Parts: sequence; C-alpha cells; structure tokens
Amino acid sequence: FPGWGSQSSKVQIHHNTWLHFPGHNLRWILTFTLLFVHVCEIAEGIVSDTQMKSRHLHLFLPAIMGFVAATVSIVYYHNIETSNFPKLLLALFLYWIMAFVTKTIKLVRYCQDGVPFSQLRFCITGILVILYGLLMAVEINVIRVRRYVFFMNPQKVKPPEDLQDLGVRFLQPFVNLLSKATYWWMNTLIISAHKKPVDLKAIGKLPIAMRALTNYVCLKEAYEEQKKKVEDQPNRSPSIWLAMYSAFGRPILLSSTFRYLADLLGFAGPLCISGIVQGFQNTTNNTNTTEKDPSNSYLSSEEFLRNVYVLAVLLFLALILQRTFLQASYYVTTETGINLRGAL
Repeated sequence: FPGWGSQSSKVQIHHNTWLHFPGHNLRWILTFTLLFVHVCEIAEGIVSDTQMKSRHLHLFLPAIMGFVAATVSIVYYHNIETSNFPKLLLALFLYWIMAFVTKTIKLVRYCQDGVPFSQLRFCITGILVILYGLLMAVEINVIRVRRYVFFMNPQKVKPPEDLQDLGVRFLQPFVNLLSKATYWWMNTLIISAHKKPVDLKAIGKLPIAMRALTNYVCLKEAYEEQKKKVEDQPNRSPSIWLAMYSAFGRPILLSSTFRYLADLLGFAGPLCISGIVQGFQNTTNNTNTTEKDPSNSYLSSEEFLRNVYVLAVLLFLALILQRTFLQASYYVTTETGINLRGAL
C-alpha cells in the first residue's frame, strides 16, 4: 500500500525529498515520543509479567503491536509525503481515530476500576491518549490546509526553486527530521566519494537560503531597521550586534537549546549507573523474591525504575539522544557562523 502510494506522484522534481505537508516536524517529534512511550509500555508489561507465577501476554503484547504500528505509520507517512499523494493519508487518519478511541476507553476503564494516578500503567495510557489526539489534530490540519478531502478546489503547491535545480545537491533543508538527525541525505555523496575523488561539480551549488547574497540582504535589512529605530535619538548609533541577533538569532537560540538538552541528558548516565549498582546490591542482599498478585499487577514509577534492565535501556537511549542533540548543536552553530561571515 505505501509502495503503491509512492509510485503515484504526479509532480516531477529532480530530488525525491520534497516535504509537502504542514506540521511535518511536529508529526515526527510526536511519533518519536509515541515510540518511546510504547517502549516504556512494553517494558512495564514485561516487568509486571516477570513478577507473576504465570504468563500474562496481554500485559505487553498489545504494546508491541502498537510499537510496530507506529513504526509502520511513519514509514507510510514518509512515502506518501514525498510522493505528494495526500488522499492516502485518510488511512492514517482513521488509524489515529481508532487508536485514540480505544486508548480513551482503556483510560476510562482504569478510572472506573479505581486505578490510582500514581500507577505507571495509568500514566502511560493517559500520555498515549494525548499523543494520539495530537496526531489526529495534525492530520486534521493537513486536510484543512491542503484541502484534499471534502473540498472542491484542492490547494496546488509548487516545489521549491532549489529542488528544481539539478545543480543543488545540498538537500539538508529539504529532508525529513530523521534524515537531518542521522545525515542520511549525505549517503549519495559519501558513496560517490568512495568510488572517485570528490570535485566541486559533485558537491553542487548551495541552496538559495544559504548563499552569501541572501544572508547579506537579510543582515542589511536588519541593520536598516536598527538605523530607523535610532533616527530620533542623536546620541545613539545603530548596533551591528543587534542587527546580527535580529537576522541570525533564531538558529543561535536553537543551537543553544540543543546544547542545553545534551548537557541535561549528561546527568542520565551517572543516575542510571547508580541505580543499576544499587539494584544489583539489593538483588544480592534479598534472595527471596515476592510474587505479585495477578489481580493487582500495577507497577508504580518507582518500582519500574528500580529494575536494572530498564535502567540499562534508558541509559542507552539517553546516550544516543545526547549525542544527537550535541551533533545538531554543532551543525547549527557551524552553519550559522558560515552564513554570518558571508553576510558580513
């Protein structure tokens, strides 16, 4: 089904990286969060199951299916978006509605059964309801903006000028969030460089937004705004620093945010390792394990985070996320510095 959709493009461009739909980055962030919550749900079910005398597949098997479905949904969405065939998004929209309804029923049932808010399973179900609701809202926004369903005149979109230019090979501004984070879009250049030495023709031209003339005009307009602000103040002169911040402040703030997030995730390593050591010490001291009652198989967050295997997985994910944020910070800083030097 996704393959059929990817072959249905009516738009001919030279690069298959055109992102057509609004709310693209928000959708990817929500889906990554959804995958992480599903991992927590799977882990909670497995930990609960191991503390019982008999096996209870319903504690983790539906969560595994939800994880697989979320993974398939993002692959499906990527194919539909790059092929510009939005009508196939209706299948995804129906899935978000069904997932939202079923998780809401599950949450209501927990409330009726008196499951306290402090229990991890209740919190995970509530978070899933919110995520599915947000994904449903993103899908509704795509329908509203692109007008591809229930509208007589769907919106026509033109590909960016850079994607129509065969000379532009630097596709970082036009790829999806996962490709940006992993630099997957550079594979073509890396493979060609492995076969033969790279020349300027293989690198190609810069996108319009990254060229020196574009950045010069942006900085000049910001400086002119500064001149207008100080015209009535004879003792003040326009500030080139404020002009630079006005023109390039957003990527600088974005880079700083990435760096702060990476530094905060640096605390996860020592905390997880400390928890793992304490967990092994407690296991050594307490050889007698208690079985949980199947009728009350709910874990609290504290009990969940005492499990050494859970902490090991969290440590692994935190380190990957930390390096991703750190590399993104370096990239944005370097790119902004090059653009600012070109503008000056």
